[in-house]
Amino acid sequence: MSSLSDRGFIVDRAVFVPSIVFLLSTVAIVLVFPDGSSSAFGALQAAIVERASWFYGIVMAILLIASGVLAFSRVGNIRLGPDNSSPDYSLFSWLSMLFAAGVGIGLMFYGVSEPVVHYLRPPIGEGAAVGGENQAVNLTMLHWGFNAWSVYGLMALVLAYFSFRRGLPLTLRSAFYPILGERIYGPLGAAIDVFAIVCTTFGISTSLGLGVEQLSTGLNYLFDVPESGGMKLAITIAIMAMAAMSVALGLDSGIKRLSEINSFLAIALLCFVLLIGPTALILGGTLENFGFYVANLITTSTNLFTYQDTEWLGGWTIFYWGWWISWAPFVGIFIARISRGRTIREFLIGVMVAPTLFVVLWMNVFGGSAIELIHAGETAFGEAVANDQPLGLFLFLDYLPGTFYLSLLSLVMIVIFFVTSADSGALVLNMMASGGIDETPVFQRVLWAGIIAAISATLLINGGLGALQTATIASALPFSLILLGALWGLQRSLRSDMQSSYGKAPTSFDTDTEVDWQSRLSALLKEPSDNTVVKFQRETVLPGLSAFAAELSKNGVAAKVLDHTDGDGSVALSTAGDEESAFIYTVKLAPQSVDPSADVNGDDVSLPVEGSTSVTEVHLASGSAGYCLWGLTEAQVIADVLSQFEQHRRT
Repeated sequence: MSSLSDRGFIVDRAVFVPSIVFLLSTVAIVLVFPDGSSSAFGALQAAIVERASWFYGIVMAILLIASGVLAFSRVGNIRLGPDNSSPDYSLFSWLSMLFAAGVGIGLMFYGVSEPVVHYLRPPIGEGAAVGGENQAVNLTMLHWGFNAWSVYGLMALVLAYFSFRRGLPLTLRSAFYPILGERIYGPLGAAIDVFAIVCTTFGISTSLGLGVEQLSTGLNYLFDVPESGGMKLAITIAIMAMAAMSVALGLDSGIKRLSEINSFLAIALLCFVLLIGPTALILGGTLENFGFYVANLITTSTNLFTYQDTEWLGGWTIFYWGWWISWAPFVGIFIARISRGRTIREFLIGVMVAPTLFVVLWMNVFGGSAIELIHAGETAFGEAVANDQPLGLFLFLDYLPGTFYLSLLSLVMIVIFFVTSADSGALVLNMMASGGIDETPVFQRVLWAGIIAAISATLLINGGLGALQTATIASALPFSLILLGALWGLQRSLRSDMQSSYGKAPTSFDTDTEVDWQSRLSALLKEPSDNTVVKFQRETVLPGLSAFAAELSKNGVAAKVLDHTDGDGSVALSTAGDEESAFIYTVKLAPQSVDPSADVNGDDVSLPVEGSTSVTEVHLASGSAGYCLWGLTEAQVIADVLSQFEQHRRT
């Protein structure tokens, strides 16, 4: 990675500079030619809807089926990290963060409005028809349920697997390692990360702009605050200021705490509406609608209304498929970042099932209750929601006791959801621009929050969010191909992982020479300095691997040793061959201590803090072997390599 650390930055110049130039250039074009760019992007999206709807249907079906197969097959036992690792975050914290980053704000915006719109303006037939409420809620669940989370889950799984199991950087380029190999570190890899940064920045910026519209509408409805450009700019600055503070505090102190707070508030609001409304009717409808949704999931996912004359598909289902796919780099990297230590089965079930069940309950409670109001004669309410969707939630809350306080609570939740989306977005952008490193200077993390705010505010005031949103969604078409390629690469690597996992070589360091076990014990009880560990790599591990490689070459097996002790501190031995036949033995530096504030008795294990010491951890082709070499002699290192090589030849 080409760094700018001498100027206070830790970035990959091949990614950071082109990303900034491309972002500024695109925004300038949209501002200078707003009508032309809007027409061009609109025509592109219309062409995609007309000619590629079938492809989106196939992609979503493949991703959904693949998620189930991976979750419940033998590979589900593989851990995203070393075999002996444990999750970094408790289950509640983990679910709160992935939910807030994924679709949290969408529930506030669409929870009432989308079911009402589908009920009054269905894809086919007359509105408010008998039985239409089931179809309305089912279509909403289709857009926000298993399909959406399968996109996020698989993208995150690919990134988490190659980063935490194979030791690659946590950026989009790593998903293409099975296809591109070492070329991911060259111009091709940089171009992939630039593409991800541009899509992520525009996606978050347009979502922030649309969210500001909803907040402005809510403030106008509750407090008669004028919906002026100045007010929208003030809201944007306020939200991004809070996001900058959150991202400056870091993942544990900022994003995690805000996500947990909003999860509690969302559950409280959901329970209140459920208990105040027609509880038995809502729960019965939820069960019935969910059963219909699951039973017809494949059918509804692939229903393209080919033989019906309707524009509904492009405005809703294809729009959503494109939106989820275009957001996959952002949400996928963030979910991967917080999922180290979980098994593939636990990961996929947690990412797909838990959020979907909450979405199902939310859409049925709010959407079902809103439709019931229309049944009770409040047709004016229904038309008002359909005509002004940002106002839908606040119009619905007018029918509940404590309207003002509920509306105020909803405004607070909308703000927090947007802050968590913005700060997690800034965190992800910073990681992609710095080669997967998230321990960067605070100013660098805050910089990305400022870039998001500037783009969003500029386009919001001058008009251009619609064009940028359309362009972002249109990018889903090429990215869907990327996602399928990454999925293919993942299955190849998982197959190799499973083959090498049977009968792993025992962690034994016995040699024919006398073992100095007292020195080994003494070394294990001490906390070595980083300099001491690097010295151990140079003077013990490197000579040992070099001697083993020389002996392999003498016996006709091409082998090489890579010395990165002056870089990331690692030393690697590899033999010639493809991914499945090559023998790879890497000794990496791994943090030894953790944050002293971590809850050692609970599930919440914090990440290593700055200044922690390191140990030398062994990594094979399938990932971490789960043990370190610190304190061994050169002969013992060679013995361990021989043991692992013998096991490799037998599998």
